[in-house]
Amino acid sequence: MTMKKLLIATAVAVAAFGVQAKDIVDTAVAAGNFKTLAAALKAADLESTLKGKGPFTVFAPTDDAFAKIPKADLDALLKDKAKLKAVLTYHVVSGKVMSTDLKAGTVKTVQGSDVMISTMGGAMVNDAKVVAADVAADNGVIHSIDTVLMPK
Repeated sequence: MTMKKLLIATAVAVAAFGVQAKDIVDTAVAAGNFKTLAAALKAADLESTLKGKGPFTVFAPTDDAFAKIPKADLDALLKDKAKLKAVLTYHVVSGKVMSTDLKAGTVKTVQGSDVMISTMGGAMVNDAKVVAADVAADNGVIHSIDTVLMPK
């Protein structure tokens, strides 16, 4: 088999079996309930960061979480790149932290401030409930949350 045929066969196998690398951004987009988060990452120029090597742990607000923010406030946030970047990086922790590794206490975010993790009666990050945990990506993990976290 020639090298070209081998490469084509490998590409076909990868496509057929869905064995493609998916970073945090691609994983979130594929999940379907992070459209606002994906748009916000793009507006803040953070897509390339979360497509990077990592590993990252992202406490990812769902579309329903973003819907809790009044439309005028959300629109203003999406237009304020510096504030948007601060809010989004407040949802990211360095390293891959699976739900079984979560411990009660404070954790420093990429933004620089701490979030409070609670594990009593289900995992919480500040006032946000983890609604789906351990969505694995090639460069980290996503934990879906029901509220957008706002740094102080």
